Amino acid sequence: MRKIAVLLSAISMIAFSMAFTSYAQDMTPEEQAAAAVDQRKSLFKTIRYNLGPIAGMAQGAPFDAEVAERNARRIAVMATMIPEMLAVDTSNFDNIETTALDSIWDNQDDIAAKAQALIDNANAFADTAATGEMGATLGAFRAFGGSCGNCHDTYRVDND
Repeated sequence: MRKIAVLLSAISMIAFSMAFTSYAQDMTPEEQAAAAVDQRKSLFKTIRYNLGPIAGMAQGAPFDAEVAERNARRIAVMATMIPEMLAVDTSNFDNIETTALDSIWDNQDDIAAKAQALIDNANAFADTAATGEMGATLGAFRAFGGSCGNCHDTYRVDND
């Protein structure tokens, strides 16, 4: 059942991406860049939404292995979209707000590698969560959460 849900989520995201690509063909470059930023923000907000309960568990909230596994698998699927979402260079448009550093546009191979690390670590975390062992699951969180930080530290404006 969980695999079906993950598969349906992936299919849904792929269909949305295809529809957006078709829609983007009728837009100006600035409109395409603005739409790309909106899509990136939506993706990362959804990833953060799914990471929140897991991070909460790592900070002492009640442990729920089922939620941890489900949310990590969702993040793994969404992470497959990161390189595509970060492929549109939006640095030439002053009216578009983004927290992406300009260096991101010259390092697409590194972005793909960091996204793959997130996918791998999210799946490893989910596999550990599936065992139901709280200690092992929370121990696996460091690599998983670190995957997000590795990209943020390199390619995102530090607003903290």
